[in-house]
Amino acid sequence: MSTQTVTATSTPLKIRRLTYADLPQVIALERRAFPTPWSLAMFVLELSKSSGVCLAALRDGELVGHMICSRYDTVWHLMNIAVDPVQRRQGVATALLNELIERIGGADGSAQITLEVRPSNKGAIALYERFGFRSAGRRRRYYQDNGEDALVMWRTPATLAGRLDDIPNVAL
Repeated sequence: MSTQTVTATSTPLKIRRLTYADLPQVIALERRAFPTPWSLAMFVLELSKSSGVCLAALRDGELVGHMICSRYDTVWHLMNIAVDPVQRRQGVATALLNELIERIGGADGSAQITLEVRPSNKGAIALYERFGFRSAGRRRRYYQDNGEDALVMWRTPATLAGRLDDIPNVAL
């Protein structure tokens, strides 16, 4: 697929496939971004799957964000999106989501994508809603660090049309 370049600040942002060589930077970013970061083994497992989409966002050659999305039959599961805290609100997550949607053929709205997000993460929820994701329920006590629920969100042809009547009930 194409490499996407976005200028959110004075320095362009480059989006490309995440590689094993990126993992030291990914792990460091995870530790800065999340109270319960993914382990190295989790990233290795996701990178080993041929059906997934794993993306890196780089600015000035430094990894400033990453995304992991796995495919389960006809549904995509956005499992991890992280942006370095000092790079937030500069278009990194938006660029990653745009590239993901382009790569999975979702620009026409046909791809079904789901994710979990903390209800307290208002910025992420607003971002996902701009991309057509809608809340479809909760996973109780999903987050290990504080027992917070997860808000389950979906992006489907129905949510893009403003309806919630056709959100899949898929166990992931």
